[in-house]
Amino acid sequence: MRRTTLQVTKVKIKRDRKKDIYYCVTVPKPGGGRTRRFFRFTPEGKKEADTFLHLAKVQQSNFGTAAFSISEALRSEAVQCSSKLSAVGGTLTDATNFFLSHLKAQENSTGVAEATAQLIASRKAGGRSERYCRDLRLRLSRFAHAFAKATVATITARQIDEWLATLPVAPGTRNTYRRDVRTLFSFCEKRGYCQTNEAKKTELANDVEKPAGILTVPQASALLNACGDDTLPFTAISLFAGLRAAEVQKLDWSEIDLDSGHIEVTAAKAKTKKRRLVPIQKNLALWVRPLSQLRGPVVPRGLRRRFNAVKAAAGLREWPQNAMRHSYGSYRLAQCHDAARVSLEMGNSPQMVFAHYREIVRAKHAALYWELAPSDFESKVVEFGGRG
Repeated sequence: MRRTTLQVTKVKIKRDRKKDIYYCVTVPKPGGGRTRRFFRFTPEGKKEADTFLHLAKVQQSNFGTAAFSISEALRSEAVQCSSKLSAVGGTLTDATNFFLSHLKAQENSTGVAEATAQLIASRKAGGRSERYCRDLRLRLSRFAHAFAKATVATITARQIDEWLATLPVAPGTRNTYRRDVRTLFSFCEKRGYCQTNEAKKTELANDVEKPAGILTVPQASALLNACGDDTLPFTAISLFAGLRAAEVQKLDWSEIDLDSGHIEVTAAKAKTKKRRLVPIQKNLALWVRPLSQLRGPVVPRGLRRRFNAVKAAAGLREWPQNAMRHSYGSYRLAQCHDAARVSLEMGNSPQMVFAHYREIVRAKHAALYWELAPSDFESKVVEFGGRG
């Protein structure tokens, strides 16, 4: 075979006496002569040879031939590392790139509090609601306090799991915290503050699914009866149209068309940012028609305080989460037996409607619910209470 000069030139293909083919890289020795490195004749071996050649050229450029006077221990270590990487389909180039990107991510990283502020500003600019941003800030500020001295890139999945385990909350709430932390790390990954989303590697809490909490027909009746003109539209629309509380609070009277029989939830006011039309049931029209206006907000200011007074007057000390919206979903599905239709009206998926609201109430109770109206709800409640 032709001898090469004492220069790092290129990866060459060699064949030994046994006719085995391999890649060969020749490098000079400090005191004269040369050293050759051999690599398997495979795509992985070619990548390793190219990596070795590249590093050798860089070393020779920076330090001359003295750069190649490495110890046999270091050579052996390099070979072992290369063998371990090959076993999992990796190369020295892959390892080098990973390590450099990891260092770059750490250098470019930022604190959790700063990343949270940037995330919330981004969500606001993207049109997310004030309530969503407020809740996100509350949960992530707790996470930021726990990792006040760390940057995002240095936080591991194990540390996040350990922090989640310390939260004195129910499993479902813990999963909500986990979801928000995942959102934060996904945002940071896109901005180069971390290399991977460590929150994705954490464990979900074992949350036993409970049926949706709803109001009975007598409870819904008592709630409506306790309302004044200021809170009645909010209560009736929530019970009989199933809008989210935040959607009702943004509603304008011009979006309630009693003649066509629809409530328009505009994309700007919907949680899903998708416009939908919700049918006005007959009993809902009876409740809101006397109070309807051409335009103006449906819900007055200070709703929370006023509605808390209504619940107290109705004797409802225990209040299930999203009780009125869940009531609508349950009684509506029992009425029409069409999960797809109910999902369109509520702005949910059919799978969610079917999973949460199917067979929660009986058909006879649903019939009484949709008969609740200003003129006859007292007699219906007595009838319901008498029959059980």
